[in-house]
Amino acid sequence: MENDSPDIQLSNNFVMNRLIKLFLPVLFISFFIPSCVVQESPVTGQKRAYAYSWDQEVQIGRDVDLEIIREFGLYDDERVSNYFNAISKEILENSHMRREDTAARFRETEFTFRVLDSPVVNAFALPGGYVYVTRGLMAHMNNEAQLAVVIGHEIGHVAARHASQRGLQQTIGSVVVLGGAILGQELLGLPGETILNLSSQAAGLIFLSYSRNHERESDRLGVEYAAKTGYVAAEGAAFFTSLKRISERAGQSIPSLLSTHPDPGERERNIPRKAREWEEAGYQQTILNTERYMEILDGMIFGDNPRNGFREENTYYHPELAFLFPIPQNWRMINQPSQVVLLSPEQDAVMILRIDSESANPRESVQTFLSANNIETDDQRTTQSGNLTAYEANFFIQDQNQNLGVNIYALEYAGRVYRYINYTERNKFDAMKPRFAATTGGFRQLTDQRILNINPVRLSVRQVERDTRFRDLLPSNLPMNITPEEVEIINQVYLDDTIPAGTFIKIPVQ
Repeated sequence: MENDSPDIQLSNNFVMNRLIKLFLPVLFISFFIPSCVVQESPVTGQKRAYAYSWDQEVQIGRDVDLEIIREFGLYDDERVSNYFNAISKEILENSHMRREDTAARFRETEFTFRVLDSPVVNAFALPGGYVYVTRGLMAHMNNEAQLAVVIGHEIGHVAARHASQRGLQQTIGSVVVLGGAILGQELLGLPGETILNLSSQAAGLIFLSYSRNHERESDRLGVEYAAKTGYVAAEGAAFFTSLKRISERAGQSIPSLLSTHPDPGERERNIPRKAREWEEAGYQQTILNTERYMEILDGMIFGDNPRNGFREENTYYHPELAFLFPIPQNWRMINQPSQVVLLSPEQDAVMILRIDSESANPRESVQTFLSANNIETDDQRTTQSGNLTAYEANFFIQDQNQNLGVNIYALEYAGRVYRYINYTERNKFDAMKPRFAATTGGFRQLTDQRILNINPVRLSVRQVERDTRFRDLLPSNLPMNITPEEVEIINQVYLDDTIPAGTFIKIPVQ
């Protein structure tokens, strides 16, 4: 939960899937004009049907980009953003979007490249020329060539107009936008993953699943664009090896939002083969730029930024906003840019905390929520969180055959109104109310200087002085519960590997 009051991430889908089944209706939303246009593809030059015209794609990208920035936030390091923008533009110049035989409407389209402030390993593109990578993805790469293949892959999605193709094929029938008629925008998105409070159009684009053939085409284009820029495109396979290891460590065969992608093992094999084909065609691939890339990574924030809130044992702390509250024993916490979600061990109860920037006081916050959702209840009152003024209301609703008990609780602290929305199944509401009350009533000022002054973990790049086993290069204590296994993955090695002298390695430090 960030300092700014907002009004985006891949491993927690099971949480939201469970919530959907328990609480929320599935809303199918078409976010494009239900017709088609026939235009050419920048990649093939051939005409085919699309869901949008190119001008529409550009406008959609421009509109949704604003939402992505608002929800994810940009990584605040001009050195990193300038670097990413520069190499992305070099790769773009070797793509179908800048070739002489490509239609002017495509050649003249301006592309935007952004690094998002998220620890999640992810990259994606929007129609019309918007390409994003996360700092989490950059941390898992070892040289510029690996990043170049991913950038090329995302440019490939834009050039092949995959979103528009997929939109026409599916009529966006499989795009799910979450948020019941009662709970509204309070739980729109995937906990821990990146999408919150987005329009149906934005959510649809991010949740849009490309077909395996689209992914394979973008892999092919990514290798082509990187190879034609001079990068050692075969290096792109190493990232998919890391992706497979991340998946295995999470206990999944493949990250859930990548379930329509080709298997990482397939990509490990195919990328070097495609790179060899371009080398045989006369494109020399010599650029790795390992040292330059490591210089960019040195000092980059790694993992969740504790300044934006973190959990320690059974307490949530927010150093920037200087508050804390207790978390019930064994409840799962998911900290997002615009909200904190708590989920019971049985996944049958939820607490959600947000900043209400529209209301002047707790009473107004609660009553505005009730009014906006046409809810009437006599069970509402002024109360206290310690010495903080608070207001709450309780009510029952039936939504899509789910009977729910809901507690709305707002409090005022340091000039802001914070609002909890807590709910469970109706027959469990009375038993759950004490747990809700312990958390909401335990909200108070944070005064511990150790927590108030905490700093994020950053990557420290070092060069190995002599041949050394990797596990012997790690400090005895890693910060913020980071494990040795996580560090070996970001370095694309194993703990018992011998690291040759002169190799660059990344160590998380705080």
